[in-house]
Amino acid sequence: MAIIEHKKGRAKKKQAGFHEGQKVALLISARKEMGFVAVINGTHTGILYKNEVFQSLKIGQEIDGFIKKVRDDKKIDLCLQKPGYKAIDAQSRKIMDKLQQQGGFIAVTDKSQPKVIADIFGVSKKTFKKAIGNLYKKRLITLEKNGMWLRENTQEVCHGKPIKGGGMKIPQHNLTISLINWFHQNIVIRF
Repeated sequence: MAIIEHKKGRAKKKQAGFHEGQKVALLISARKEMGFVAVINGTHTGILYKNEVFQSLKIGQEIDGFIKKVRDDKKIDLCLQKPGYKAIDAQSRKIMDKLQQQGGFIAVTDKSQPKVIADIFGVSKKTFKKAIGNLYKKRLITLEKNGMWLRENTQEVCHGKPIKGGGMKIPQHNLTISLINWFHQNIVIRF
């Protein structure tokens, strides 16, 4: 890997060719108070802010990342998850996979602590809430106070792709609760 260096030994700050959402190869080069400094594609540097990193990183580690923003001052902000709505689609798929692995239920909600969400799914609470909102709108999950359920008839598609192991059955003891929740969400009684 070649790094273009200034006379002072620092990687160049020129950002020609980078755009938001671009996938890049990162080499973690330093830890700062604000986060991690990374060399981008062996030629430029950028920063991964510590409040946006949900996994352990080590100096010298190579990892794929994305350009979050090229700022007006020509500095580059980085992230490890794809920015924007494409990240929500990818996270929605991870949540569906996790629900299937856990037998259709996970005791995590939009009210859960950010650390719990980061530990289980590796994303921020904001990204998690967008992803479960996306799944809920598509009627693929049911949200309850104590967690979320994979809906009984998930033969539908998620993000244009068939869901693996669709058609998961809700355990009998939770069927009544699920039916009551469905009734409240879908039936309007007028007097």
